[in-house]
Amino acid sequence: MDMKLEVVVIPVSDVDKSKAFYVELGWRLDADFATEKGFRVVQVTPPGSDASVIFGDGVSNGEPGSLQGLQLVVKDIEAAREELVAKGADVSEIWHDADGVFHHAGDANRAAGPDPERRSYGSWLSFSDPDGNGWVVQEVVTRLPGR
Repeated sequence: MDMKLEVVVIPVSDVDKSKAFYVELGWRLDADFATEKGFRVVQVTPPGSDASVIFGDGVSNGEPGSLQGLQLVVKDIEAAREELVAKGADVSEIWHDADGVFHHAGDANRAAGPDPERRSYGSWLSFSDPDGNGWVVQEVVTRLPGR
């Protein structure tokens, strides 16, 4: 049986501010539904993604900003950084893991610049939404076999 990740729920403090942030990044607005009882759900989808992000009022009991390591993948990390900056995101410089494995929690073990050999899966950048939910963007030019 195939199982596909469809939605990630993120906790936010201000639905309209979050909606504006993600739409400004160029994410598709799929839904914005509200009930008379104060329940509201907003769904946005990153360009080219099959999975979406949902946030709203009454959607999550999580602390706003508590999700870290949400991951996006791009083919060109430098172009992605330029685009995110142009759209108003506060984006880190490009970095790679000093051990060449995978990013660590927070900013531990980061080495400046893209992967020195420009290996697929090796270069990263990061940004946060208005609440501090943390996103990492990984450059994947060629996928490993079977992926």
